Amino acid sequence: MKKTICIILAALMIFGLTACGSEKQKATTEEGFKPALDSSAKCQITVAGGYDNFEALETEFERFNEYYPDVELRFTKVDDYNNMIGTVLDGNDAPDIYVNYSWMYGRDQYKSSIDHAEDLSDPALNLDLDCIRSNIILNTDDGTLPMVPVFANTYGMLVNNDLFEKEGLSVPVTYQELVEVCNAFRDKGYQNPLMGFTNEEKTSLFTLTIYPFFCGTVANDAEAVKKLNALDPSAGEYMRPSLEKMEQFMNDGCVDLDACSKIEDNYDAVILRFFEGDIPMMTCSGDAVSGTKKRESRSEAFIASPFTYSFVPVPMSDEGAYFLDMPNLQFSVNKDSPSLDMANEFMRFLITSQELNEMAKNKGLMSPTKDLSFNSVYAAFGNVPESRIMSPEVFGLTDDAVIQLRQAVYGVGTGAMTVDEAVASFGTFSQDS
Repeated sequence: MKKTICIILAALMIFGLTACGSEKQKATTEEGFKPALDSSAKCQITVAGGYDNFEALETEFERFNEYYPDVELRFTKVDDYNNMIGTVLDGNDAPDIYVNYSWMYGRDQYKSSIDHAEDLSDPALNLDLDCIRSNIILNTDDGTLPMVPVFANTYGMLVNNDLFEKEGLSVPVTYQELVEVCNAFRDKGYQNPLMGFTNEEKTSLFTLTIYPFFCGTVANDAEAVKKLNALDPSAGEYMRPSLEKMEQFMNDGCVDLDACSKIEDNYDAVILRFFEGDIPMMTCSGDAVSGTKKRESRSEAFIASPFTYSFVPVPMSDEGAYFLDMPNLQFSVNKDSPSLDMANEFMRFLITSQELNEMAKNKGLMSPTKDLSFNSVYAAFGNVPESRIMSPEVFGLTDDAVIQLRQAVYGVGTGAMTVDEAVASFGTFSQDS
């Protein structure tokens, strides 16, 4: 009897401790942001970027003002941002926080953009960097962190989920399934099962489909990446598997070039063509996806017959799709800001899963946080196995090499070059394209 009572008491104690632990965890989770500075502080914080407007960020300003009502926050657009931000930072009206890009790191013409940046990896700043996917955080030579991602980007395809459901088909997850789905839709009367922008090489259908696949072929080969970045003529051979895959893709009849050539750009025109409702799959970038919500009301076809859609990886491999994970927009803090403490406080407020996810959802871009399930549009990317997630931030492929790839694959995709010709041309393609 005594033994039984002891067992019951022990069980109750364990249950009580577990409950207390859960309540403690719940309380910690619900505590959220706590101001570290005087809530009556008065100052101005300016965030500079290249957007015409930044409504999602301004919503964060309003939320921050709930804690610091006398802090005036504003966003200002800098014309010709990439070329002018260095000059702005060196001037008298330098912003406190500013947009930065990984590709600026290590380039002399953007040195000011890096030199003015505070090291955001400093533990004293107490930024929750652990909430961000580590593979899109910039790796620097000295271990400092001049910028932190606030949005992410990737390449994929918009999918008309209603058409797939109507025709009893599943969204493809391997290359063979992609070919079979295109054939099935065509057999059911859909003239263009898969479309995309093809008028220019930059962000063309060819780049969007093959770049993640290409990264998968070189990400674990440091020597290949080194030669590609150096534009070594022999590095053209590293493109061959991707160029051959593109040739196969076109030969398999997945794309109607004539139909795609009628799409004038890879943003507005791509979205509006997809909203006509007769295209099962439309390749585009995450930037284009961010503009879908605003354009729903501009499409008469979509207003008349709305449908659900999502953004998924393009499966160019029989083993499954790759998720090319890239930072889209990053913030730096001007270390010479006259309101540095409050600028850092705003960053501490912003760099959390809750705020970053909210801002990404409002902007329509992919969140940089580890949880992508909160937004159904991007949820499919969260299901890609870690082994198939690739990021140039990690393995170090530079824009110089990417320019060569995208022009080579454009030549092969449009039929203007053979695979051998494209391979042999590596390093000779114009850097200005």
